[in-house]
Amino acid sequence: MKSLIIFYFVVATTGYSLAQSLTMKWKSDPVLPVSESVLFDPGAKILYVSCIDGAPDGKDGKGAIAKVGVDGKVIAAEWVTGLDAPKGMGLYKDNLYVADITRIVTISLATGKITQSVEVEGAKFLNDITVDKTGRVFASDTGTGKIHLLKEGKAEVYFESTEFKGINGLLSLDNALYIADFGTGSNYKLSADKKLTAVGKTSEGADGVVEIGKDEYLVSNWNGEVYYTNGKGESKMLLDTKADKVNAADIAYDPKTKTLFIPTFFANGVVAYTYSK
Repeated sequence: MKSLIIFYFVVATTGYSLAQSLTMKWKSDPVLPVSESVLFDPGAKILYVSCIDGAPDGKDGKGAIAKVGVDGKVIAAEWVTGLDAPKGMGLYKDNLYVADITRIVTISLATGKITQSVEVEGAKFLNDITVDKTGRVFASDTGTGKIHLLKEGKAEVYFESTEFKGINGLLSLDNALYIADFGTGSNYKLSADKKLTAVGKTSEGADGVVEIGKDEYLVSNWNGEVYYTNGKGESKMLLDTKADKVNAADIAYDPKTKTLFIPTFFANGVVAYTYSK
């Protein structure tokens, strides 16, 4: 009886539970070549999907951004073309920002046209993007271990650390960045005054990260996994599609419908799951 009371107290005071699950909702047609990242636009209620359609580091002009409905129907497989190997994306007001190997591309949501392309000095493999509430655009560089900041049309190094062994997923929080490292599976928080703190671990291959509650997150693993993790550093695998050879790249989340959207990379589509706890 004593142990039961202690267990209940811990759950009640932390507010965390490890009883989460993911249930498949739909999957799109496999017509999105090398779907790397998906981004949910809550205003338009639409998904943007970056499609590499070639080598992940190939400057070949094959890359595109697709539009997909929240029901999984592909609206436009090539809404924006002329990119190389587009990956992470971010939204701010009327613009979509895309990491494209060594440049950050700005796309007008109204027209689907590229309005700006900023080459990032020293960049090798820009991967994920997040935008804070003031419009600052952050991009991770897996190849150099740096976070770049795009502000007023110029890019600069915002932060770098030898702790990173393949920095990938970025998520802007109120006054911080949440970071997922591909090389180690470690998760970090970077404060506004640039103090880096380790906050747990999922698995090597960590890719995208989304917030699902106060200090609660889902982290994808490119190899085909999704983990729940929280502020205590606890983690639990919720999905494993490796046996089916289906990847889980840079994810997105709709908090109103509790839907997780997963781009499947070499499986060329997007799969939606209902998250429950």
